Amino acid sequence: MPVLKAGQRHAVTFHLNGRAAAGFAESRTLLSDFIRHELGATGTHVGCEHGVCGACTIRVYGKAVLSCLTLAGQADGCQVETVEGLAPAGKLTILQEAFKRHHALQCGYCTAGILMSLTHYLDINPMATEAQLREVIGGHLCRCTGYTQIVAAAVDAAARLREAAKGNP
Repeated sequence: MPVLKAGQRHAVTFHLNGRAAAGFAESRTLLSDFIRHELGATGTHVGCEHGVCGACTIRVYGKAVLSCLTLAGQADGCQVETVEGLAPAGKLTILQEAFKRHHALQCGYCTAGILMSLTHYLDINPMATEAQLREVIGGHLCRCTGYTQIVAAAVDAAARLREAAKGNP
C-alpha cells in the first residue's frame, strides 16, 4: 500500500446496509465521520469520540464495533450495518418494537448505538439473561432514561426472540 501524505484522500468502498457505498477518505478519517459526512448516513451518532459512550456503535460483518475508534480505511471491502439497516423495508425488528412498546428512549441520541449492540448480542446469544443484557447496555451512556425502560425493552425482545425461535410468534 502506498504511503499517503497528510491531506491525501483514497477510495474506500464497502457495503453499507446491503448496498454498495463508496467515497474518499484521508488515512486518519474515522469510520463514524466517513459514514455520516461522506456517505450521508446520519443514524450513527458521535458522542465522546473516545470509545466510551457507545453512541457510534455499528456492525461490521455482524459484530458490534465502535465506529469512532475505527478508521474508514479499515472498513474497505467490509459489510457494514448502521441503525438505518435494521429495518430496510420499514418493518421494525422485534428489538425496535420492544423499544417502542417500552418507551425506551427520550432524546434518542444513544438509541442507535444501543440497538446495534443489542442486535449483535441477541444474534449470538438469543437466550440472553437480564444480567447479560444489562452488561451489554452498560457499554452505553444514556443521560435521559435511567436505563429502566431500555432494560425492560431488551428483556422483552429477548423473550420474544426465544418464543419466535420455538415457533410461537
